[in-house]
Amino acid sequence: MFRLTKNVISVVCKSAIKQKTQLNGNGVVIFEQSNFFSDSANDKFSLKHEEVGRPLYFDAQATTPMDPRVLDVMLPYLVSYHGNPHSRTHAYGWESEAAVEKAREQVANLINAEPKEIIFTSGATESNNISVKGVGRFYAPRKKHVITTQIEHKCVLDSCRALEGEGFRITYLPVQQNGIINLKDLEDAITPETSLVSIMTVNNEIGVRQPIEAIGAICKSKKVFFHTDAAQAVGKVPLDVNTMNIDLMSISGHKVYGPKGVGALYIRRRPRVRVEPIQSGGGQERGMRSGTVPTPLVVGLGAACELAGREMAYDHLWMEKLSKRFLEKINSKLTHVIRNGDAEQTYPGCVNLSFAFVEGESLLMALKDVALSSGSACTSASLEPSYVLRAIGTDEDLAHSSIRFGLGRFTTIEEVDYTAEKTIRHVERLREMSPLWEMVQEGIDIKTIQWSQH
Repeated sequence: MFRLTKNVISVVCKSAIKQKTQLNGNGVVIFEQSNFFSDSANDKFSLKHEEVGRPLYFDAQATTPMDPRVLDVMLPYLVSYHGNPHSRTHAYGWESEAAVEKAREQVANLINAEPKEIIFTSGATESNNISVKGVGRFYAPRKKHVITTQIEHKCVLDSCRALEGEGFRITYLPVQQNGIINLKDLEDAITPETSLVSIMTVNNEIGVRQPIEAIGAICKSKKVFFHTDAAQAVGKVPLDVNTMNIDLMSISGHKVYGPKGVGALYIRRRPRVRVEPIQSGGGQERGMRSGTVPTPLVVGLGAACELAGREMAYDHLWMEKLSKRFLEKINSKLTHVIRNGDAEQTYPGCVNLSFAFVEGESLLMALKDVALSSGSACTSASLEPSYVLRAIGTDEDLAHSSIRFGLGRFTTIEEVDYTAEKTIRHVERLREMSPLWEMVQEGIDIKTIQWSQH
């Protein structure tokens, strides 16, 4: 399949070559190419950057670029068809309403739901808040127990903490070393007072994919509602709310190559799931999410979902090809590289690696011509490592050395090769400066050393 958009989105903003120019006798510019990676002793520890254009984008779990085909669909609703979709007395409102309903159908088709079960929100954060707090509060008189995991997105964990402040009991399930929950732990945690289980489909940090179908079956057998934060999974892996027994599902627009500021929440109608709205207003979206629906954004979300459904198999194969190539290049040149999370039950577009004896922030600074994310929250004063990596039992030094490589629909082979080679070069450079690495090379087991303080 040939994709025109690969030529529209910036493919490679810097290549792994330097270009030297000179004029020939006729005044014509001649380009001479030389290898960027020099093996000379002088260059071994040098930190050089080619300041050409913007960094390569390897942070697809944070956000994805909007597909140009989505923008094409949105543009008329930003300019010409500007009516309020809730205006029922004139053509402007009818046009916008028809567009919103079409988008509702497009989102529903992607997850095999009914259009009436789709509620438009401002994003997955709002969808998660409505799900956790809404279900919890509605069934609170009889049931005041919610189950989630230790590696959920912060908005789910914070919503659970808010419920704890209201007298709810929250169970935070641990995960195994591969990042996947133990299903027996879930079964044992469910009680007659449990109203909701909230477990994400694909983790945003380490990419592990939870056994959603098995979790849904357990929840259905125990007559407990099941919510999943599928922001990182919708449009990337096949999802069916009926076969997976999902009662509520959070969706984000900007994680599926759509616009930012819009998302959706699937809420099952049969058997009916009731939620208490967290926002008061005009009663739009079946009273569950008041506020004027932003037609252009919703149209963009619908178009993005339709494209994702059509190209999901192609995109997934592309992710598998790129991640396999990237990992093979890294592992062929570097040792002591640990992949965080399960290598099989994972979304291939999210590769989280820990480079032992390298500080993650140092590597990020060295790779400033590639947009990446570190696995440790080193922007905070406490320099605490990621709670997700702590939950899977990662040592603190390895947690601080982790980098998340996020591949996307528009990532190219050239970008993957450049990033892998640049990563290898700088990991080797940083390790050569590390006394710990020198000790490891000499066969010393660092864990057995008893360090003294002076």
